Amino acid sequence: MAGRGGGTADEVGVRERGSGRPGRAGTDYGAATGRIAGLPVRRHHVLLVAWTVLWFLLVEPSGGFSWHYLRQGEELLFSDRPDGGLSLYAHHPELQIGPVSLAAARLFGPFPAHTGAVLAEAVMSGLGLAMLVLVGRTAARHYLGTGTNHRRLQQRLLIAGLAFIPMWVEVSVRFAHLDDVLALFFTTLAVHELSRGRAWLVGVFLALAVDSKPWALAFAPLILALPRPAWLRTALWFAGLVAVAWLPFYLGDLDTMAAAKFTIPNQPASALRWFGVTDPATPWWDRPAQFALGLTLGCLAVRRGRWPAVVLLGADARILLDPSVYTYYTASILLGTLLWDTVGQQRLVPWWSWIALASLYGGTLLLPSDAARGLARLAFVVVSAGYVLFWPDRRRRGRPGRRGPRSVQPQPEREPVTA
Repeated sequence: MAGRGGGTADEVGVRERGSGRPGRAGTDYGAATGRIAGLPVRRHHVLLVAWTVLWFLLVEPSGGFSWHYLRQGEELLFSDRPDGGLSLYAHHPELQIGPVSLAAARLFGPFPAHTGAVLAEAVMSGLGLAMLVLVGRTAARHYLGTGTNHRRLQQRLLIAGLAFIPMWVEVSVRFAHLDDVLALFFTTLAVHELSRGRAWLVGVFLALAVDSKPWALAFAPLILALPRPAWLRTALWFAGLVAVAWLPFYLGDLDTMAAAKFTIPNQPASALRWFGVTDPATPWWDRPAQFALGLTLGCLAVRRGRWPAVVLLGADARILLDPSVYTYYTASILLGTLLWDTVGQQRLVPWWSWIALASLYGGTLLLPSDAARGLARLAFVVVSAGYVLFWPDRRRRGRPGRRGPRSVQPQPEREPVTA
């Protein structure tokens, strides 16, 4: 591990922190970690904040498109109306929003409608920045003891983050989908705790993701990336918290079961059309197939020692089989490519983040026909899934500090995480 034999040169220089004092390797701590003028602020974070503010200002005037669903849902959930409370989903199956998201939306309830929406959009934008920091720290911890160049890692995170932010603003500001935002935020927390080996928190955060938006169930294979003895305990935390959030609605009103059958139009630009599915609305088998495919691909990724691909593969399954083509769906793909580009591989240029942005978001704007847009979605899913699962990994395994092929091992807290 990194603590043996003093560590690599760049890590030794980082460990000997102080007020600009160089370490034994002659490396200034502030310079090695990208700090600005000795402050606990790093250059790539400042650039990402500025990029986020720019996109927020560009999109906010036309933002909050779906915020009224959150306001309606939280008002019903906490009301004593016959169609509210535990009967919410039975009477309003169109509110495919988890109870955790509705509870969070209530925090903005005391404000006037427009003010509450803008505040929510700002908070959700900030969560995107927090996710970038968490992903950077996850990557730094994952590669602890391997001689990782922290400045290079920060550059990789910056380049991937520049692609991530426009799509994050799409889901958090333009559509104001607090449920999707929280599902992805809690998933990022789960990934970070996974890198730290804190099994029970992995289960807690994955459950909160599902309690925010049910499609986050596709990320559950992350549990299998933990050491085998922790699987049962983590799965119990996960299953227990999911049951605590959802069972009261099913027990309080048995008609809640009908909410699972809620359908949306099968849009001409969906990838489903390329499978010959021309039903006008969601086929009965579609949602179960999404979950089954996402879970299967995620388990295969962990089996092949590529757990950082689980989120990307779960998101791939969603956009492949979902009958809708809303642009905010792409935010989950960009989180998946962000994790893969920073944690799953060590190339300086995070190609997959930019390929996803160009093919899915750019394709929506530039491709001339619905059929072409559907083909672009299908092609991205097939190529990206095939790459992360089967592209040869030339990195040597078994070196000190490297993770085993199937699980994440807990890491010591001796060295700072600087990404």
